[in-house]
Amino acid sequence: MRSILFSALSAEKRIYFLCVLCGSAINFIEKRCMDKKNKENTEYLSGFIAIIGPPNVGKSTLLNRLMGKKISIVSPKPQTTRNRIVGIHHGEGFQIAFLDTPGIHKTRTTLHNSMVSSARDALSQVDVLILVIEMSRPDNQEISSILKTIKRTSKPVMLVINKIDQGPKKALLPIIDSYSGRYSFEVIIPVSALNGDGIDILLEELKKRIKPGPQFYPEDMSTDQSEKFLVSEVIREKIYLHTGGDIPYSSAVTVEKMEVNPENNILSISAIIHVESESQKSIMIGRGGKKVRDIGRASRLELEKMFGKRIFLELFVRVEKNWSRDPKALQRLGY
Repeated sequence: MRSILFSALSAEKRIYFLCVLCGSAINFIEKRCMDKKNKENTEYLSGFIAIIGPPNVGKSTLLNRLMGKKISIVSPKPQTTRNRIVGIHHGEGFQIAFLDTPGIHKTRTTLHNSMVSSARDALSQVDVLILVIEMSRPDNQEISSILKTIKRTSKPVMLVINKIDQGPKKALLPIIDSYSGRYSFEVIIPVSALNGDGIDILLEELKKRIKPGPQFYPEDMSTDQSEKFLVSEVIREKIYLHTGGDIPYSSAVTVEKMEVNPENNILSISAIIHVESESQKSIMIGRGGKKVRDIGRASRLELEKMFGKRIFLELFVRVEKNWSRDPKALQRLGY
């Protein structure tokens, strides 16, 4: 049909029509070449960045703020983070895998040794280090030891002064001046991980320091931790918030069962809280079971938000004597 219509045109109009077609083809080819060239010039950036520092300076809060969602548990008590937590931040043309590490501190038990070893091991596995200190305690006694460790690496180090919302801004200048003399940091950035001040600046500086590389994780993946691990961490966080003394530090959580009932779509979870003595078990359970019920209720509410469905949660308290000092028990409990 088209050939019949084309042959019906006058010679002059045929020449014009062919010129239009050729011009369109040339434009199309030029555009494809330009798109290919632009694609070649746009390199995907990726990298691994460790968040390190003393206990209780807000490393986990910083990770959650950078991620825009809760990945790592937080509490006002120090040494809440025990494992290395990975948060995967996806952006336009880049991907950053953040490693939230346990606080580096003087060790007292086999558990603490495991925690600090996990943090120190991360230093050799990443491209950039973020050292986090807090404005109100810039002279933390653990800093000197951490700086000595950092100096033995060849990694770029950025200093983040956290919790600037808790003090006057004029206090920042002496801290910046002091730390500039202690180490050659790539950049020093004051932030408030709690309310987000300075986080955009930090992300921009981080993007400048990652290099062309592959996309290590799928775009729909925000952490490499299993669902069972995330559930155990939520429960452990509530233990920190609902108990005091040595109880949180003597507690561990393992998830025994997770299954969805296909009839009502309720997720059933069974978990064990491990403690080191009978007296700790009594405290954890509480009078009439109130304490463990409060922990269970708080955990269930957060887990329902996390999974987007109703949850039936069973908690059991079990004594495992001196688990924090037993290497075999630590391994069995995920440390």
